[in-house]
Amino acid sequence: TRTLMEHFAIYFRRVLSNSFYPVLQRAIGVGSAFEGWSPREQDVVYQVLIPMTPPRGHSFHLELGTAGQRRLRNFHIRVQQECTCTSKQQGANMLCFLHHPEEELRKHQDPSLLHTLCTGSYLDVEKTARWFYQLVRAIWPALLESHCWHLVLLPSRRSCQFKVTNGRESYRIEMLFGVWQGNSDVFVSSQPRQAHTSSTIWPESYAVAEMKFFRYIARRAPPDSLHLKCLQFFTRLQLGLGFSTYTIKTIVMHLLSTLPTSQWRRRHFVRRLMDISESLRTCVEMRHLNHFIVGNQRLPEGIRLPPDVLMARSRNLFHDLVMDPVAHSQAMNQYVDL
Repeated sequence: TRTLMEHFAIYFRRVLSNSFYPVLQRAIGVGSAFEGWSPREQDVVYQVLIPMTPPRGHSFHLELGTAGQRRLRNFHIRVQQECTCTSKQQGANMLCFLHHPEEELRKHQDPSLLHTLCTGSYLDVEKTARWFYQLVRAIWPALLESHCWHLVLLPSRRSCQFKVTNGRESYRIEMLFGVWQGNSDVFVSSQPRQAHTSSTIWPESYAVAEMKFFRYIARRAPPDSLHLKCLQFFTRLQLGLGFSTYTIKTIVMHLLSTLPTSQWRRRHFVRRLMDISESLRTCVEMRHLNHFIVGNQRLPEGIRLPPDVLMARSRNLFHDLVMDPVAHSQAMNQYVDL
């Protein structure tokens, strides 16, 4: 997947070098497959996040959603045209979107990003996803991989998903896209948190920070550490019982940050599984599970958070259990079943 993404990146740069579409940066592997575990070993999805920066003559501005959305921290990406009359970024024969006549712009220059991938002044996730699909379809025949592998594009509204097969092997890849929050490991991304997310909403994503945390643990863990096996085993065990994979992952990340890596060796396997189970029971009973990234000021050095994420009050992932006694009762029953 990494090699394929590198090859795509080369052609992205060539195709988009003089365009007014977003500039695509090097893909970052995120999610369970790149963290070293997966709840469904036979159906692994390799997720990559492709950071986007504004094209010449444009800038991106992140706007936090309305008060009702702020607990979930959803953003809009406002696209603004910038004057390029005296700028070095103007390039050969580029006209300024702000100060050249509309008719001259229509005749001699491709449309602004505002007129291709935006709804109003805001970058549109679904339009961006359709553009990604067109790029992948157009570039695929030029890649070396196309001689040995068959590309099958899969439907998705907020990402670009496809499968590559060669008769013996098959890989499913999901290309997400997002925009950095400053110089940090937190993005606003195309991945939705819930169904029916508006096409101009970009939820805050901590996937890169979480991947870096697992990489940090891997560097310090003993060779026979089974921390990833514990996570994989427990998430697979509870599939279909109502607890999300992200809930179990969050509990394991909290345990990894409190227990020494030496306590995750093979001989500790059953004890650590019991710890995960007991932590889940306590969190369900208390109706409280802190988000691992938001407000966590004890993350390893090298994981960069924006100041407002670092200083925020920690988010309770079990907020719904506080608000809904029936949901809490169901969660307790699901834990008993588990």
